[in-house]
Amino acid sequence: MEVVTKTELNGLKLLGRGKVRDIYDLGETLLIVTTDRLSAFDVILPEGIPFKGYVLTKLSEYWFRQTSAIVDNHLITTDTDKLPDICNPHKKILEGRSMLVRKAQPFPVECVARGYIAGSGWKDYKATGAVCGIKLPSGLLQRQMLPDPIFTPARKEEMGMHDENISYERSEEIIGKENAAALKALTLKIYVTASGLAAEKGIIIADTKFEFGKYNGKIILIDEAVTPDSSRFWRASEYKPGETRDSMDKQIIRNYLEDIKWGKTPPAPNLPPEIVKKTSDTYLEIMDILIN
Repeated sequence: MEVVTKTELNGLKLLGRGKVRDIYDLGETLLIVTTDRLSAFDVILPEGIPFKGYVLTKLSEYWFRQTSAIVDNHLITTDTDKLPDICNPHKKILEGRSMLVRKAQPFPVECVARGYIAGSGWKDYKATGAVCGIKLPSGLLQRQMLPDPIFTPARKEEMGMHDENISYERSEEIIGKENAAALKALTLKIYVTASGLAAEKGIIIADTKFEFGKYNGKIILIDEAVTPDSSRFWRASEYKPGETRDSMDKQIIRNYLEDIKWGKTPPAPNLPPEIVKKTSDTYLEIMDILIN
């Protein structure tokens, strides 16, 4: 599959480009094209990751289906034969990496569920004993399972700016108490459901991020769902609290960038071919494990 880092679909109205996705306005619907771009620390990297867009599309489709009894989602189809005729000239590039979706109004808050303490949550805990204002038991080890999953929202920022972890109370101020309560409940319920399904296949979902929007007055799940871009995956057979093992997700890239002491501001450095290949292979592997 050709590596695609940017699309220019003549005849289609480009609505915007995110860190990974190019979004086209088809009138009543949106066409989301998941490229092979990869961002780390909110900066887009020079290289595309082979098969990345395909993996994110397939996994999102799978999890949208698995969680549809909990909350509706924006997906209409990933079948290029069912796209509007205006998309026909671009079928080759759209195959395997595009979603026709409902046009929802996104909430400006990202919804993170954490079942284990890792990543930015671990750094926050070491400094304050809490994560996003949620006080946790003392003496926790890195990567330790939490007594119960927690909801830690983040303020979604413009591309090029770092998303900001916020307290639940701050999320209430941004989107209102009723919406904040609904997003928290949905986030945790989806996480518990997805974690149970992944556990059956030997995978721990340490944490994951969701985005929601409103469509016809109802809250629906949008963007992506439980992918290696939005989640932290560990092999259950290798898991031990306090020990750092390879994650089956974007952490491969983050670890490399931390090791070379990149300043986390543009421009991003080039990635070695072996890191690109390892990331691509890992994305394909976690997809195969979770879907099959």
